[in-house]
This record gives sequence, structure tokens and C-alpha cells, in this order.
Amino acid sequence: MRIWNKDYGIRTEKIFRVCATAAFIQGHMLSRLIFTFLFATATAVHAQYPSRSILLVVPYTAGSDADLAARNLALHAPRYLNGQSVVVMNQPGASGAIGTLAVRNASPDGHRLLLSRIASQVILPATDRKTPYGANDFAFLSLLEINPYVCTVKGDGPYASMKDLIAEIRRLPGKLNFATVGDGTLQNFGPQYLFNLVGLRKDAAVGVPYKGSGELTVSLLGGQTQFACSNLGALLGHLRAGTLRPLMTTTREPLKELPNVPTARSLGWPEMESLAAWSALAGPLHLPRDVTERWTDALAKLARDAAWLAGVEKLGGIAAVRSSIDTDRFVRDQYQLYERLAERLSLRQ
Repeated sequence: MRIWNKDYGIRTEKIFRVCATAAFIQGHMLSRLIFTFLFATATAVHAQYPSRSILLVVPYTAGSDADLAARNLALHAPRYLNGQSVVVMNQPGASGAIGTLAVRNASPDGHRLLLSRIASQVILPATDRKTPYGANDFAFLSLLEINPYVCTVKGDGPYASMKDLIAEIRRLPGKLNFATVGDGTLQNFGPQYLFNLVGLRKDAAVGVPYKGSGELTVSLLGGQTQFACSNLGALLGHLRAGTLRPLMTTTREPLKELPNVPTARSLGWPEMESLAAWSALAGPLHLPRDVTERWTDALAKLARDAAWLAGVEKLGGIAAVRSSIDTDRFVRDQYQLYERLAERLSLRQ
């Protein structure tokens, strides 16, 4: 015979309800603690980028235009990156393909980035089908600067104008040399395009490749080559000193540094305005959002940084910071341009 105690049953039920309520509250609090911990951790990770030094790969030699642009960025960017240093690493070879490919294959954590240049990023894949990457196989963070393009000769040489030089090439086909830094570079594209525009054969003058813009300049000064078309920054010191003589720029307006040098447009070759070098900052595809946001913020501040801007100008560049979307579009347009030019000039391999 089971006897039910009413008071006992009520007390038991109350105890059960209290325990259940306590368990629910405890579980709810635990869930909130877990959520708070995870949110705080995620926020901390976001705030920590960069959590260590950033390696900036330059796919060209020390002293090149790319190297100087990278070192200017590395000097000033840390002010806007939690004080973390940016370490420049030169990884040249294969016309810039080795260093560029190394970044494409890197872990997309934002700690290994690329100082992207027109030759390795656009011209090489546009002219050489064997290039092991495409122009847009990267996450572009921003364009950094535009480098005006100048055609020049030795300061005490016989050519006073671009038309004098063209007349001599026409008179002595295959006899004059021009300096380049490789087939798939702007230094080779410029003269080839000019020959095409003025009705000369692509072998009207002989391209002599050098390892970098420094050697290119030395070859002009030493007389091993008679002319070159290259980035203003690599030539500016000698142009100011008079040891090199500028004959033409491809900018729409005369350059502030060279106000008396005619533009390609003024000489009757406006098509040459499409030729200009540039630097951009890129990383592997699938960079995390916090990486792109941090660099977007840092580069926006850098674009107003007087010291970085002065460094760009000193190197003969024009600051051109853009959004990642605009930079991606710019690189794609550049690739299509040089792909068309490569077909027109029979430079595609």
C-alpha cells in the first residue's frame, strides 16, 4: 500500500522546478560565456593583423625601380600597421616570374605580399604563354604609383631630338643598339611599338638585354647602347646632371621634372601614351577580410602622408593609390592592352 504525502509532493515539485530553472540559467550563462569568448577571440585576431613582420617580395634585383618603390613603402607603412615592420626581400629571376609566383603560392594570411610591377604582372603573361600565372591570379590591395616613361640618349651624343634618332635608325637599319631589361618588359615594348608606328621593321635596331635599370643606364653612358626608353626614376639623376639627354616622354602633359621635353603626342605619336610603368601591392587570392580592410585603411592614410609622397616624387613617380576593386580593373585592362600590342607587334611567344 503506497501512501502519498501531499505536502511532500508539493515540496518535491517545487525543488524540481527550482533545480530545472537553475540548470536552465546555468546553461544559458554558459552559452553566453562561450559566445562572448569566441567573439572576443575573433575580434582580437582582427585587431592583431599584422601579428608579425610582413614580408614584401620584390621580383627584381636590389636597386631596381621595383626595389626602390618597395623600400619607400616599407619605410612609411609601419606607422599605420600597428608598428609592425615591412621587410623587403628581393627574389629576382625569369623576368620577375620567380618572385611573383612565390607570392601567388603563399599562404593567404597577409604576411607575404608582392610589390607587383607592370612587366612581371602584365607584360610577361601577355607575351609568353608559358608564364606560370595569369595577370589576375592575385588579390590586389592597391595601385601605388605610376612611373612616367622616357626615351633618352647619351648626353654628349649626336641625337638632339627623337626625330634625329628615328632618321638615323632608318638610315642604318640594324646598326644601332637599344637597352632593355628583357624581352617581356616595357623597355623592350616601347622601342618596338615606336618602330611599328613610324613604319620601321621590328629589327630596325637591336635590343640588348641587361639585368636591371642600373645596368641599362651604365650601357648608355658607356656607349654600348645608343638609346633606351625606360622609367623616369631610373634615369632622373643622370637626366638632371646632363649625362643623359631626354628626347620624349609618354605622359599627356610635359613632366614637371622635364618641362622642355616634348611628349609623344606633340611629336605625332599619341598611341605611345598607353606606355607607362606602375607599382601595385598584391597578395595571394583569398586574403582574409581583415587583411584587406587593414591595408585599405593604411594606404588611405599613406596617400596623405607627406613623407611617403615625397619619396614617390623623389623616385620620379606619381602617387596613385586606388581601391582594391579599381586596381583589379586597372590590371585587367592593362593585360588586355598588352595582349593586343603583343599580337600587333608579333611579340607573343
